[in-house]
Formats: sequence, structure tokens, C-alpha cells
Amino acid sequence: MISDYNNLLPEGVLFNIRQIDDMGLIKSDMLKKLIYNREIEIVKLGKKNFISRTVLIAYLEANTLPAIA
Repeated sequence: MISDYNNLLPEGVLFNIRQIDDMGLIKSDMLKKLIYNREIEIVKLGKKNFISRTVLIAYLEANTLPAIA
């Protein structure tokens, strides 16, 4: 069974790097690497990078491997 990230993630539209790190999902260094390599879509507001809840869920689902029963 693959996790239902829609129910696991807090409500919100955009999350900054620290918020995602604080959730324990992806460490900030890894997120910065993903952003630098353009492996995850961002919303840039001023100098800050944000990741939408939808993109974060899609990224987590695409990188979740189901357990072998």
C-alpha cells in the first residue's frame, strides 16, 4: 500500500524549504539540490523558493516504492 500523502501533509498552498524540512519529509540540503538540478518545480517569490503542496505530493508519490509483500 502506497502512503496517502494528501492526508499526511498539513493544509497549505506553498511550503518553504524549512517547513518541508521541519515536517521531516526531505532535508533542506536535498531540497536545495533538487531545486538546483531542476528536479522539482518551484514558485519563486522574491528571493525565496516555495514548493506547492501539489508538486510535493506528486514528487513523493513518484519516488515512493511499494513494499514487497
